[in-house]
Amino acid sequence: MLDVLRLRVLDAVARHGSVTAAARELHYSQPSVSHHLARLEAETGAKLVQRAGRGIRLTDAGRLLADRAAEIIGRLDSASAELAAHVGLRTGRVRLAAFPSALGTFVPAAAVRLANEHPGLDLRLIEAEPPEALGMLRAGQVDVAVTFHYAGSPHDDGLRYAGATPEDKPEDKGVRLTALFEDPSFLVTSSATPTAGTLASHAGSKWIAGCDRCRIHLLELCARVGFEPAIAFTTDDYVAVQAMVAAGLGVTVLPRLALSAHRHAGVEVSELAGSTRHVFAATYGEPPDPPATSALVRALAETAKPTTPGRPRFT
Repeated sequence: MLDVLRLRVLDAVARHGSVTAAARELHYSQPSVSHHLARLEAETGAKLVQRAGRGIRLTDAGRLLADRAAEIIGRLDSASAELAAHVGLRTGRVRLAAFPSALGTFVPAAAVRLANEHPGLDLRLIEAEPPEALGMLRAGQVDVAVTFHYAGSPHDDGLRYAGATPEDKPEDKGVRLTALFEDPSFLVTSSATPTAGTLASHAGSKWIAGCDRCRIHLLELCARVGFEPAIAFTTDDYVAVQAMVAAGLGVTVLPRLALSAHRHAGVEVSELAGSTRHVFAATYGEPPDPPATSALVRALAETAKPTTPGRPRFT
């Protein structure tokens, strides 16, 4: 039976045309390479290499066996990689950080999809707003971060989205982004006191702001139409925000994702043109990602895939 290790030696010699180069690639000594070639000739009963000046060349038999050796080694390496990926997805852990409204909508569906496809994989979920989630990703505390960025906003936590399209490249070269979907914003007002569904019509109203990034976005939106909102309350709890709006304590702007996670019966919503955030799955490091990380990103992307243009299926 042919020895796979010696077939690797023959393949390296065939590709490099040199015992010295083959030894360097395989991290062997030159005498060790020569020994393996001699043993392979003894096993096959055929002359595989011959001297050619200061180097060596393969005989016809050597070239024939080297071609087959390349095929055999390629198949073995592929099988080894596939097996490693399979084992990695059957027994392993993957950690995800995501902001609250993502955890309240598409992330659980993605978790179920991942569990069905890879039942041995242990998924850990952590709630974190984008700046914290990206920090955890860079520090190696999570494997995937679900984050978002408002189109046109200069506030990007060291990532440059340049219009937030799937082709965007982050300024931090270690962070790689998979675009999930676009998430429009809505003006949210009380049903008890119906008013015009425009920002400008609420220039004199009290406002309720959310997380730091959403607060900045609210300030930018209002500045575009010529006023600074009077922020009376601040909370990143989208359930509490809607309860306060319904009680007439103020108005707010919320993304569709938050309204999909929870919709208070006492509020009215009006979509705001030109106010869209882009939601991404972020990973860190050079590709390819570990199998478990790739599986999680695929589950997120498939779960968020729209059934109609711009409308993810979870709404």
